[in-house]
Amino acid sequence: MNHVLLCLHGWGGSKESFTELREALKNDPIDILSPDLPGFGQEPEPERPWTTDDYADWVAHWIMKNEESRMKNMSVWILGHSHGGRIALKLAYRKAKSQNPIADYPIERLFLCASAGIRHPRHFKRILGLTLAKIGKFFLSIPGIRALQPIGKKFLYKLVRVHDYEQASPIMRQTLIEVSREDLRPILSSITIPTDIFWGENDSMTPVSDGHLMHDKIRGSTLHVYPGVRHRVHRDKAKEIAELIRGRIGT
Repeated sequence: MNHVLLCLHGWGGSKESFTELREALKNDPIDILSPDLPGFGQEPEPERPWTTDDYADWVAHWIMKNEESRMKNMSVWILGHSHGGRIALKLAYRKAKSQNPIADYPIERLFLCASAGIRHPRHFKRILGLTLAKIGKFFLSIPGIRALQPIGKKFLYKLVRVHDYEQASPIMRQTLIEVSREDLRPILSSITIPTDIFWGENDSMTPVSDGHLMHDKIRGSTLHVYPGVRHRVHRDKAKEIAELIRGRIGT
């Protein structure tokens, strides 16, 4: 049976995030699908702030609309990096609960690369920081203070370390808040799909402890940790990840 590898990129990324992985797998019997997620790349942003479930719905319907005929008689593997990992976890959970619009397809494997989805106390601080940034932006709009707005905005965003927020539109800013506030820990033990987890030991965005937690909670999963690698594990270790994916064919 041929395989489809559905690759879901992280926040601020695009389908081009998987250029290295696509190159590494170009001679293998794997069709790689890597859509731009709404709000990134060439895909328009949603009309309202989205949750992770909204993104999972979109991916499921994107497959049904664009790739249904191509995927007949093929098994589906899902790979998610960071924010894309959140979505991949949701799709795997729905599969386990038979709640997935693409549940009729044989989703056989899950690959998580520095996946988001574990909420920490710092996420509360992040959301608080976003709120403070909004308040600060209001005060900077007051006549007489407005001239300080460019410098003030940069200071506020640097203070609360929300560069993704600084670069986003209002809808995507609220979307970032919505997806960051959800903790996916409760669904991990329900995932039954064979899972490989890839992590950079020096990842400061999604700490390697998240990888160990996911490994502990997802039964039968395998954790691969790479020393000296940060959040770009899907790119910096594309050849190694491709080799492992290649080895999963027929297993």
